[in-house]
Amino acid sequence: MVLATAKIGDFDRFWNTFSTKGAEKRKQHGCKGAHVFRDPNESDRVWAIFDWDEAGWQSFTSDPEVPAIFQEAGFTQGPPKSAEFLRQHDA
Repeated sequence: MVLATAKIGDFDRFWNTFSTKGAEKRKQHGCKGAHVFRDPNESDRVWAIFDWDEAGWQSFTSDPEVPAIFQEAGFTQGPPKSAEFLRQHDA
């Protein structure tokens, strides 16, 4: 799993790209799906949990076609940033 966050200008603009071009490109890099959340404290920030491994995420973010997709999605403070995974615990 990969947890990533980004600030966006307009949710509809973001979603229209995330759910089409973004989804196609993520799938090419091995992503199996995503859950998207709005930050409860910052209405212009979204969080996504991706069913993806770190190698796939790195491959995706280094793909030369991805910056244009990010720009089309309307990220306002640069590309999404992934959170550092620390540990896992049952229950």
